[in-house]
Amino acid sequence: MKKYIILGTVLISGMIFAQNTKPQLEAVGNLVKATYHYEDGKVQQVGFFKDGKLEGEWTSYDINGNKTAIAVYDKGQKTGKWFFWNNAVLSEVDYSKNQIASVKNWKHDPLVSAE
Repeated sequence: MKKYIILGTVLISGMIFAQNTKPQLEAVGNLVKATYHYEDGKVQQVGFFKDGKLEGEWTSYDINGNKTAIAVYDKGQKTGKWFFWNNAVLSEVDYSKNQIASVKNWKHDPLVSAE
């Protein structure tokens, strides 16, 4: 399972630079907010750059607007807790010094009514 999380992390990280369209850029204080869109105009990914490097929280969405990932960067380095949603599974990946430190997975089971 850990290799799937690593693969997902690499894909999400790579998505930032593999966009077909140019991002909408907006100055926010000393940061540049980048918003990437799907071809139909819906938001695909939102995050920030500082001095040309990924900075702060980046959020990715699927074509239906559902959140698929939250990532955190510090001066271009992966850091903190990243979250990935995949159907009924939420994965938490903790980064330390740009490396995976731990992975936790939660599965959401539907409630069962006892009648």
